[in-house]
This record gives sequence, structure tokens and C-alpha cells, in this order.
Amino acid sequence: MDTFSLECFVAVAETGSFTKAATKMKRTQSAMTQQIANLEKSLQITLIERGKKASLTQSGELFLPYALRILGLHQEIIDRFKYPELDGEVRVGIPEDFAARFLADVLADFSRIHPRIFLNVQCGLSLNLFDQFKNKSLDLVLVKMTSPEGFPFGVEVWTEPLVWVGKEGMTIPSNPENPIPLVLAPEPCVYRSRAIEALEKDRIGWRMVYSSPSYAGTIAAVKANMGFTVLPVTMIPEKLIRIDHLLPALPELHVSLLRQNNKESPAIESLIEFLLKKLKQAIPHAL
Repeated sequence: MDTFSLECFVAVAETGSFTKAATKMKRTQSAMTQQIANLEKSLQITLIERGKKASLTQSGELFLPYALRILGLHQEIIDRFKYPELDGEVRVGIPEDFAARFLADVLADFSRIHPRIFLNVQCGLSLNLFDQFKNKSLDLVLVKMTSPEGFPFGVEVWTEPLVWVGKEGMTIPSNPENPIPLVLAPEPCVYRSRAIEALEKDRIGWRMVYSSPSYAGTIAAVKANMGFTVLPVTMIPEKLIRIDHLLPALPELHVSLLRQNNKESPAIESLIEFLLKKLKQAIPHAL
């Protein structure tokens, strides 16, 4: 199994289309089909059901995490031995909930591969991190924002819906005099502002029953039936469910990676590439 065949398989799995995967991989559709056929022949199993939409077979579903792990390890080998001389300090800002959910292990992996690069990581609310970035106290920041427009070195990583979340069995107050109990981070929080704006637009009463800047604290409060919160779809943990059909629609969330335009260091470039690849593995619809 060569890594290119694995990359082709992952591209088809993520896009659900040989045509879209071919465009993504910058290959012809016939070349993509042949790569998948060769991979299936070497494994002696069918990985993808051909049809109007390319979908994974049961064997394909089982194989996908292995393919992602092999590709991840391949990239680590390249980073470790091709760029062993990288050093310096990179000041990184990451929203606390993203760090808790996706990025703790990613940053640890990067530090292990590049021990001479010192990561100075700041976690907090997106708007506070954005202010630090504008003041040039951070080299790189992952933020929730409308779009990276106005930042020539910004990359929109992914876009997904914000949804209302609660514990199964919780009910929305039917009496207008009973406000909706909310569990949200303190100001300035993107989720908080979007939630309150949506409720007030529809003239729905609300009250803040629990406020915490911690993702873990917010989730614990919702699981304790204290109230409802707002999260991106990929951030919903086990034992909590979407209830967005019961409350006003929320706008989409845009997550962008911004870097200072006066910073051109191999260490920063390496971290950007590493972060984007790891986020792609963790969040299939990213990029």
C-alpha cells in the first residue's frame, strides 16, 4: 500500500464522489478509480460501493481510521527527519473548547517531533485571542469569526452550523413567562452573542443559569440539567443531543487560522501545515 493510494481512498471517503476526489487530488477520475481498485485488490476486499454516490462498505468504514493513522505517521516521519533543524518560539492562540476537544494531543505530537521549537500556547475566548493577535502578541491564532477577509495570511479552516444542545429528556418551557435557561461562556463569547441575538430576535425570554469559560464546565452543567447551550455540531459530546428544532435557528460558525503577515519562519510554516493536516483528520469536512 503506497501513501498516494491511501490519500485517494480518504479523498473519496470524505467527498463521497470519485469526481470531487479527483479534483481534490489533481488527478483524472480514471486515475482515481484505478488507485482504489489497486488498493482493493491488494487487500482483497471492497472498500467503496460504486453508485450515484460513492459510499464506504463496512470494510471501508473499518479501514478508514487505519488509513488516516498511516498517513499521519507518514507525515510525522517526514517532519521529524526532513526538518530536524527547526527551532525557535511560536506564540499560538487557541480557543479553550477547541484545545480541550481536538488540539491537546496535536500540540503534544508537534512538540515531540520538533523538540527545539518552543510552543507558547494561550487558551481563551476567541474575541480575546483575536485582540491579542491584533496587538501582535500572538504569531498564530485559531479563531471563530465571520471570515478571514482582511487578513491576507488567513485561512478559513472549516464552516459548520451552530446548534442548540441539551440533555435528552429536557423540555423547553412552554409558558412565555418562564425564560429559557442558558449555560454559556461569559462575554465576549461568540456562542453567547449568537444565542442571545437569536432568542431576542424572536422575543423569547432567557436567563443565564451558569456561566463558565471552560468547555468542560459548560458540558458538565448541561449534563446536570441546568440548562441549554450552543455548540458547533462537531463539538457535541456523548449524552447530549441537538435540540435546534425547538429553538430559533443560529448562524454558521466560521473557524479561521490567522498568522501575522510579518512572520516568515520555517517553525511557523511547519506548525501551520501540521495543524491543518491534523484538523483535517479530526474534522473530515474541514478544508
